[in-house]
Amino acid sequence: MSSAPSAASLAASSRTRPLAPAGVPAADHVVAHTLLNCLLREVSGPEHQTAVTDGHLLLRLPRNGALLRVRLRRASLVGAHRFTGPVTEQRDGTWAELPWQDLAGYIHRELELRTGVRNDEFLGQVASSHAGVSAALAARRPGADTVTPAGRYLDSEQSLLFGHRFHPTPKARTGAAEDWARYAPEARARFALRHLAVRREFVREEAAVPRALDAFDRQGSVPEGYVLLPAHPWQYGMLAGHPVLRAALGRGDVLDLGPRGADFAPTASVRTLYDGRDFLKFSLNIRITNCLRKNAEYELTGAVALTRLLEPVAAGLAARFPGAELLREPGYRTLDLGSRELAEGFGVIVREGLGARLAPGLTALLAAAVADEYPTGAAQVSTLLAGTGPEAALQWWDAYLDLLVPPVLAAYFDHGVVLEPHLQNVVVGVDDTGMPRQVLLRDLEGTKLLPEHHAAALAALGDEVAGPMTYDRERGWDRVVYCLLVNHLAEMLAALADRHPHLEPALWSAVRRVLAGRAAAHGNPPLLRALIAGVPLPAKANLLTRWERKADRFAGYVRIGSPLVSDVLAAVSSAAPTGSWSAAL
Repeated sequence: MSSAPSAASLAASSRTRPLAPAGVPAADHVVAHTLLNCLLREVSGPEHQTAVTDGHLLLRLPRNGALLRVRLRRASLVGAHRFTGPVTEQRDGTWAELPWQDLAGYIHRELELRTGVRNDEFLGQVASSHAGVSAALAARRPGADTVTPAGRYLDSEQSLLFGHRFHPTPKARTGAAEDWARYAPEARARFALRHLAVRREFVREEAAVPRALDAFDRQGSVPEGYVLLPAHPWQYGMLAGHPVLRAALGRGDVLDLGPRGADFAPTASVRTLYDGRDFLKFSLNIRITNCLRKNAEYELTGAVALTRLLEPVAAGLAARFPGAELLREPGYRTLDLGSRELAEGFGVIVREGLGARLAPGLTALLAAAVADEYPTGAAQVSTLLAGTGPEAALQWWDAYLDLLVPPVLAAYFDHGVVLEPHLQNVVVGVDDTGMPRQVLLRDLEGTKLLPEHHAAALAALGDEVAGPMTYDRERGWDRVVYCLLVNHLAEMLAALADRHPHLEPALWSAVRRVLAGRAAAHGNPPLLRALIAGVPLPAKANLLTRWERKADRFAGYVRIGSPLVSDVLAAVSSAAPTGSWSAAL
């Protein structure tokens, strides 16, 4: 199939199509479009089975013999296109609508034929994700104009109705529907924690700094000789029948004090809760997308160890790059009853609240909500830039790049630290005009170290903790580039390009300029030189990882065409000054 439409033809066709969504689509279309995103990026694109023609994307499944089509709302230089309407299939020379269930079935068969691997979970997980999207859409939500200034942060955390655009089952989940209605962020949940009092000798805890565990103790009082251990009420319900816990309750080594205290709200990760002061990261024995969401024992110790180890790095980056901060995870607490299942199931990690790092006068917003494709919350960039034109969008983008890119690259090149700045791991501080002034990087679970930089510190931690905390140089660089450019900047850029399609080359040129500046600052390392020259970018293979049922840590990457090639940017800028373009898919 022909895979590279001319820039001029795409520009002309885009001027006849709506450039922004009229509203939020139905679950059927959301699920189908997400599946197509994954298929395009990981299977059809690399196999050159795609084309853009007459305002549509075509994808062939060669092993199935199926030819699919979907209308484009906007084409993208990085292949992250915007779709609209149903997916259709060519049948007897005509195009017939293909329901999302049938599309999932086609992908199931294509992957089985392609890989030789069977996956009997896949279709059920797609159906589960569809149910999750449907439930999110059905939940009552406030309009953007009714969200109070104080509530904007939590609204942004709870506005992600559709999840990751390049994950085949972003809203797949286990657990009862009524529990999700009670505890899910998109349901705008608020609830009290379950409080346990545990005899001190049956508590395990660590703190990187004095008073790190105050976040637990200030939740309420306990009898003399006991320590407070807050529990997620959903998790407590799942573990309440554990025989070791029941025995401890019977002996009085653990006291169930019931639900009490101030309400907490779930953030986008579901299991990390916030009360306006502290973040508490709980375990939940439920599967969300790929993984069972629990704090493994090595992650409990690792969060505190990383906080200690990274303190001089974080302080140094904040001093060099004002506006960049890392949210520390200075403590954890859990049960120590001789049961690993309970130690992990009740382990709670303290993360610094926004007040510890957010500059005065700024409003915190989750980056994923700012970059969301659809107007599902008040944080979306279309709201931040409402009433402004292309020049304001370019100024906003320059400010954003200057905040986010330099500290992430300096962490890698200067300190051997692999940060994971994907959209759900970054909180943006904006001023009263919506201009970005600060970025807060969070969630040390994804932060890794390069062994050659930290050999002594890693050796002191032991293999169980140090092993999951490390990446080799190549895997670390892939992770940085994927999270920073493909997951984060490409999606934020796409949200800006939805408003001003003709700006897409200029927006990518700005990324290239910032990368070039950082390359000079770091002595022009080969990795950055190659990135600026336009080598293919690593994109996490969520579809293939899910199909092969690999742990997220072992996810592979596919290589996608880079939008940073200077002659491509120049060509599309001159060919389509007012339209929309696509590089070779």
